[in-house]
Amino acid sequence: MTTPLSHRALAMLRAVRAGRAELTASREPDFRVDGLACCDQAMARDLVHAGLVAAAGTGTKGTWLPATLTPSGETALASASPPAQRAA
Repeated sequence: MTTPLSHRALAMLRAVRAGRAELTASREPDFRVDGLACCDQAMARDLVHAGLVAAAGTGTKGTWLPATLTPSGETALASASPPAQRAA
């Protein structure tokens, strides 16, 4: 992603970092947080295609897998966070 991340994108990345998000095993994955479908599936797919979020492991098409931040996702989230939150 070449534009600054929106508040929604940052919230989605925080949910992934907290272990609350899942993706379907698919080229165009679905995304859910706390078991509920995300309201912005297009943003979820943008985060995956930008290489900020990935599924942990592999599965058959449509299988729900835990979502993880990639190193690029960690960097994007850290650079967007206020300095007090970066140490965590």
